[in-house]
Amino acid sequence: MRRDERAWIRGAAAGSVPDLEQLFRAHWPRAYRAAYLIVHDGAAAEDIAQEAFLAALAALHRFDRRRPLGPWLRTIVARRAIDAARARAVRREVGAEPLSALPARELAEGLADDVLGAVAALPDEQRIPIALRHLLGFTPGEIADLLDLPRGTVNSRLRRGLDALSEELS
Repeated sequence: MRRDERAWIRGAAAGSVPDLEQLFRAHWPRAYRAAYLIVHDGAAAEDIAQEAFLAALAALHRFDRRRPLGPWLRTIVARRAIDAARARAVRREVGAEPLSALPARELAEGLADDVLGAVAALPDEQRIPIALRHLLGFTPGEIADLLDLPRGTVNSRLRRGLDALSEELS
């Protein structure tokens, strides 16, 4: 797959529509999932993932092709989703679609609906770090950078979120 992905990246950078479509098919589910887990809104997640794809395509010339595209793209998605979640919090919008309404295998690769529901019920300041760390695999240091927070704050939000999840699921 890595060799195919490198070829698709080269082709997409050169303007090949079929290579761009291959990259999109390979990375869309995880990009959408990353956005949704942060913003908790299906339409916004779709917009964010699409915008992130466009931004990544515009920056392909700066991408280190020796590395896999997925983590780089998910970082772009996460940054955009965090910005959207912050903007929405300022406007006090609430997503209408429950987290468990999406297919579990696409969203969290087999997590139980009760776990997804409990994560969805967390306040943004806990849900976003929990989703980034435990559902998307970012490190606490990466989360601190993405959220522009001290690492200690990230750790305390992770701890409070995990405590709340433990209490909810007990």
